Order: sequence, then C-alpha cells, then structure tokens
Amino acid sequence: MRKAAIVTACCAMLSACGDSWLGDDGPKPLPGKRISVLSHSKSIEVDVGNSLRIALPPPEPVADWPQAGGFPGHAMHHLALTGPVERVWTARMGSGATKRGAFMSQPIVVGGKIFALDSESVLAAFDLKDGDRLWRVDLAPLDADAGSFGGGVAYDEGRLYVTTGFGQILAVDPAEGRILWRQSLLSPARGAPTVRAGRLFLVTVDNEALALSAEDGHQLWHHAGISEMAALLGSVSPAVDGNTVLVPYTSGELFALRMENGTVLWNDLVSSIRRTDQVAELTDIRGLPVIDRGRVFVAGNSEIFTAIDLRSGRRVWDRDVGSVETPWVAGDYVYLLSNNAELVCFDGKTGKARWVTALPRWKNAEEKTGLIIWTGPLLASDRLILASSSGEVMSVSPYTGAILSKDDLPAGVTIRPLVASDTLILVTEDGQLVAYR
Repeated sequence: MRKAAIVTACCAMLSACGDSWLGDDGPKPLPGKRISVLSHSKSIEVDVGNSLRIALPPPEPVADWPQAGGFPGHAMHHLALTGPVERVWTARMGSGATKRGAFMSQPIVVGGKIFALDSESVLAAFDLKDGDRLWRVDLAPLDADAGSFGGGVAYDEGRLYVTTGFGQILAVDPAEGRILWRQSLLSPARGAPTVRAGRLFLVTVDNEALALSAEDGHQLWHHAGISEMAALLGSVSPAVDGNTVLVPYTSGELFALRMENGTVLWNDLVSSIRRTDQVAELTDIRGLPVIDRGRVFVAGNSEIFTAIDLRSGRRVWDRDVGSVETPWVAGDYVYLLSNNAELVCFDGKTGKARWVTALPRWKNAEEKTGLIIWTGPLLASDRLILASSSGEVMSVSPYTGAILSKDDLPAGVTIRPLVASDTLILVTEDGQLVAYR
C-alpha cells in the first residue's frame, strides 16, 4: 500500500508541474498543438495474400459469466445475443469512479443475478431480468479511508470470491451477501481472482501470484515476478487451463506455473525493445491472457501481441502491436483492440492481419483533444461490440470490419462488456449498470 501511495503521489506531483505552485518565472510553453503521449503513432497494415472468407463458429447461448473474462481460460468464442438489441433497463450499482476510487473489473452473472463491486468496495446483487437490486454489503474494513483502487468478483461452487483495494479477499454467500470468511493479503490485488478446482489464483500490485484455498482463504503457494515502481492503472486475472496457471505481471513477464505447487513451466517477456513513446515504456500486461486449444494469446502494452504454445512456451508468431485489452478468440481468428484505437482481425494460425478498422480517437478530431479510450471487443451474434470513455457503444462486423451500429450511453465506459443469458451488460464510469437485450 505504501508503494502504491508513493507512485500515486509522484504522478500527482508530475501532473502539476505546469501549474503555478512552482512559480511564475519558468519558461513559457512552446507554440503549437499539444498531442497526448497516450496516442501511439504506429498503424497496422493489412497483410495481403489471403482472400478466403472469414468463417466463425455459430453463436452459442451462455447462461452465466462467472469470472473475469467469462471462464478460467478466458476463451468465450461466439456468444448468442439474438434479435434486434435495444436497451431494456439501467440501474444504479453504487458509487462511480472518482480520484479516490475506480472500477477495475467486470461484474459477473450467475443464476439470473448480476454481482457487481463499486468504487467504494460495496458489493451488490441485481436481478438480471429487470435490474432490481436484491442486496448490498459494504466490504471495506471499518477503519478504511473512503475510496479504493481495484478489486473484482468471481463465483464457483456456490460462493462469491471478492478481492478489494484494501488488500483483502473475502468469500460471500450469493443468496444474501453474508460474509463467510475474510483474509488479509500482503498487498492489494486489483484484479478479480480466477477460481479452478477449489483454488483461487490472483496477482497483487507487488507482482506476486498467490494460490489460496477456496475453503478458507489460506495460502497454498506464491510466486514473485519483478517488482515495478510505475505501472498502468488497471486489473488483470490469471488464466487457468488443465494443470497450468498463466500469470501476467506489470513487468511484461508471463509465467506458466504448475497449478498444484507453483513450479515454473516456462516464461516469456511480452515486451518489445522498440518502443514508440513514453507510455510504451510501461511494460504492463493489462489484457487477460486467453487460452484456446493449446495456444495462449496475450498482448502487452509495450508493442507485442503474440501466440504461444501452451505446453512448450514456444512463440508461434508475434506482431508489433501494443494493447491493454483482452484478445477475443473465435474459431481460427483473433480480434484485438490496439493502443492506436484500431480494431484488428488476425489469423490465429499465422498472425496475419485480415482487416483493420480505425475507431474515433478524439472528441475533437480537428484539434486532437479529448482522447477517447475504447474497451472490448466482445463477439456476440455476428457483431463485435465495443464501448468507449466518451459514452458510446458500437458494433462492428467480424467479417469485414465495417461499422454496423452505434448507440449513446448515459456515461463513459472503461470496463469490458459481457454477455450472459442473451443480455449485454455494460458498466458506466458514474456507477450505472446498462442492459441490452
């Protein structure tokens, strides 16, 4: 917590360097337009030579979305969202994002209920059908300050498992919100736990991977990566398939660990030595790694998107594309939203780009002000769904990249959308759940 506070304080001081508290005698700013360093200048080229029509598996209905990224391996393929989709309800889930608190991870859907954690670590349950709130419980410690950064929810075997920005993990009864047990961590986990075979897997802000017992939360093993003093604000959860746990760190390291004891099977550095700007120097893996049919798809902020053989750790292919979003795998294709606000369809076998669609990057395109952050994509019934910090939800053709439709939201969205029981769920920055059906 002390290390996170130091980083936050340093960022606050740096952000104020242009203000008058340093005095009025400093040099005047250089003339000309200011361009945000958050926008990467690199652009992706479509690879020629492959004119075969893109074919995807048919949409399949999914009743539940029980963990971050859907299932433990984070591969959800082609979801069903039938009929002409329109907004059916909006519900207040709790406190919205502020300077002292932020949303980090998706809500989950289990048994016709939505479980969502707000920016003040209040967990609430809602009816998926109409958005009515069923119960709420404050998970913050009694002596905690207001606001928290991080946390998330997962479900398995009749229990909710919740991490908070206060460095704790809890088991909660999904029927009424009763706390079953509470354990303190050495440092906070900003992402939701991944649950598999009676074990909880999570990553802390100090780049430690922990395996805990789902029964009572006691530690089974831990693994440490390289600690980073500076990192992008966000959340990440391990991916699990069979006996392998994939752990991403803010250092750009990706470790494959044995599930029962944390032994290292292989590791890779998802980071490029060629970096286009200051933000690309941050080597975070912020999108969830995805495991599909023996391959791992993972993107790093520092200009690398790669496919890795799960068993050997050998890279199958890689591309110089940076992203903080989770790749979406469907059949033989992988869709990725780049840091350059480009939605790309890649051939999952070769890594070749089939099409590229540029998304709006600025609220004022002429002046290049008001940077727009996009999140997604999610594939549902032959449309890729994305949402933006400017309060827009968009659908794009997975076959051609053509924009199909747009809709305005009550506020901006920075959390990945999800689909369960034929319903699309989004969370706005001001703390609202928005449902489309």
